[in-house]
Amino acid sequence: MRKFLTVMLVFTAFILNTHAQTIHLSNSWKFTTGDSSIYKTSTFDDSNWQNIAVGESWEMQGHANYDGFGWYRVHFLLPSAIKQKSFLKDSLMLSLGDVDDGDEVYLNGQPIGINGNGGGDDIKQGRYGRRIYKISVNNPALNWEKENLLAVRVYDSGGAGGITGSDFSIRMIDVTDELKIDTGGDMVLTGSNNFSQTIKIIPLSNKTYRGQLSISFKDPETRRKYAERFVSVQTSKSKPFTFTFKENMPMAKSYALTYTFRESTSGKALTSTIFTPYILTPKVSLQPKVNGASDYGATSGNDFLYKIPATGKQPLTYGATDLPTGLTLDEKTGIITGKTPKDGEYAVKLSVKNELGSAAKTLKIKVGNLIGLTPTLGWNSWNAWGLSVSSEKVMISAKQMADKLSRHGWSYINIDDGWEAETRAANGEIVANEKFPDMKALADSVHALGLKIGIYSSPGPKTCGGYLGSYQHEMQDAQTYAAWGIDYLKYDWCSYGDIAPNNPNLAELKKPYEVMRRELNIAKRDIIYSLCQYGMGDVWKWGASIGANSWRTTGDINDSWQSMSGIGFNQENVVKYAEPGHFNDPDMLVVGKVGWGPNLHNTRLTPDEQYTHISLWSMQAAPLLIGCDMGQLDNFTLNLLTNDEVLAINQDELGLAARQVVKTPTYQIWIKDLSDGTKAIGIFNLSEHYQTVPIDLDKMNIAKDVDCRDVWRQKDIGKLTGVANSNIPPHGVLLLKTVK
Repeated sequence: MRKFLTVMLVFTAFILNTHAQTIHLSNSWKFTTGDSSIYKTSTFDDSNWQNIAVGESWEMQGHANYDGFGWYRVHFLLPSAIKQKSFLKDSLMLSLGDVDDGDEVYLNGQPIGINGNGGGDDIKQGRYGRRIYKISVNNPALNWEKENLLAVRVYDSGGAGGITGSDFSIRMIDVTDELKIDTGGDMVLTGSNNFSQTIKIIPLSNKTYRGQLSISFKDPETRRKYAERFVSVQTSKSKPFTFTFKENMPMAKSYALTYTFRESTSGKALTSTIFTPYILTPKVSLQPKVNGASDYGATSGNDFLYKIPATGKQPLTYGATDLPTGLTLDEKTGIITGKTPKDGEYAVKLSVKNELGSAAKTLKIKVGNLIGLTPTLGWNSWNAWGLSVSSEKVMISAKQMADKLSRHGWSYINIDDGWEAETRAANGEIVANEKFPDMKALADSVHALGLKIGIYSSPGPKTCGGYLGSYQHEMQDAQTYAAWGIDYLKYDWCSYGDIAPNNPNLAELKKPYEVMRRELNIAKRDIIYSLCQYGMGDVWKWGASIGANSWRTTGDINDSWQSMSGIGFNQENVVKYAEPGHFNDPDMLVVGKVGWGPNLHNTRLTPDEQYTHISLWSMQAAPLLIGCDMGQLDNFTLNLLTNDEVLAINQDELGLAARQVVKTPTYQIWIKDLSDGTKAIGIFNLSEHYQTVPIDLDKMNIAKDVDCRDVWRQKDIGKLTGVANSNIPPHGVLLLKTVK
């Protein structure tokens, strides 16, 4: 989950762009760990502090595994010329990139804001995200024509910490800053590449604005402008301008869609560019089909729950031949329940039929001491709701998964941080807060849908969000989780950093996770155990030995290409540790509507970047945990999550992760061995332009005459050598599977 951090920023250099009235603050930052109120003052001497680059976490700059407070400082000159040349002369805008997680900002020792003025009055309540602060030109803290000191205090409770992103500047607020082009309305896809969208132009002040809106489409492959239209605009805060339009694009690919509003009085223009979604996956057949993994792990004597994942025209009738004693099938819902039989392997023939025909598949139920034989397919609340998660939001997600995703094998509904009370019951038991009035009833409701439910805690006394952790209550918590009917536990390092010694050794890193593992073993319930400690101590080398089903290999992800690609394409050293029941976890998915709190937005990943995201995680046998608002699943996101051939690569019973066989600055090729003797091949374009990727079959160790299949499009495309002519979109992917 997103970790909280405290950092102080000091800017010591600037570049003044007089045309844009902008002072760039990208260089010459100073940094120190620790915390002192003197760090915010202009008179403090920071010359002995570390030089640090904003845009990268402090872990990457000499502070590995450091959690807590840090300060950044920078000095800059503030010339009055930027005010004189500005059309509007009211306020300055301070941009501080992205903060992970909480911040307090001081200008010449005076407070400017906290947590982007939207995360509460406690720095520890901050959330990862962009930071923009507005400062009146009459603020007495400003030193016009003199040197100024900007200091930012940041707090991180775990994972990556510091100030990242790309925009670090201070400038005069312009007309365009008082207007917002809201492109957050879903593009309603009426075909593979035809859509409609509603946009708004919203003033952020009480002024009325007039001007012209232009809408243009550009083909990023040919650079040719495909279409353009113009609309007259009048907008006010009480009556935002709203416009709905439809467009039929000539091909199923992503086009650059640019909105430009030019305000008539100032002549200033506000521009926003997004990329149009497009559907690759064909519609699901009406013919019946059984989907999902081919094997399933369970523990003898524990409760058993499995919903047959099947598609086809409704209604469907389900069957299960050779079902072991103790298990029963509901033929109408496809849900198998009961008590798991004794140790052994049971080959069960699952079947499904409708008015168009029937289909079958063998499921191997492997009863023993290993569960989670394939990566988890499910949903986690954090990337959407953060600490604002509630029982109602969980049930909305569960119903949506049951209705739209469970037929493809998705099965877990996981509650992240924010469910816990602030104090335990008198007997020491963990209790939920007012947002979760009855956790047992919630779990029962989720189970009734054929789904499983997960929960979150920390080995420390507090979670990352400041709620109750499990420290010294591990036995009680494990027993409570089992009594509630919990099926998954995410165990997050968080405040255990205050318990562990500084620079903990390997034994000390393992200890809290071993303690909870022992208690889960005693609890008599199959509970997937997910370690969240950001790769400390090379967890991939020992996570399996202590009974973890998955372990985080990285810091937290966010919905940017920099974050997703930086994580996904740098897993080559850990892939060899993936195996059935034990998987590397490069963090949750950032597709759909995300936000880490109550205010959501469409992911900042382009459609092609989202295809890359799902492809890369599937190739690496990573847990696929959806992080979006399940109540607002649009057609494009559903397309990403319901391609059964892509999911089959992730759920392959060999449990292997792909190998990186080609790595260049502009493209990579990954190959994954599959249980049927074929190979999955991911060809990824890391560049900003369309490009063809050379195919070296010798380097890939693949026969020259092999045929292949385009997995996203679900169609055979002939010889693998022929894909050398494929023009792959910027940050896009060609996902293939060899054909026997």
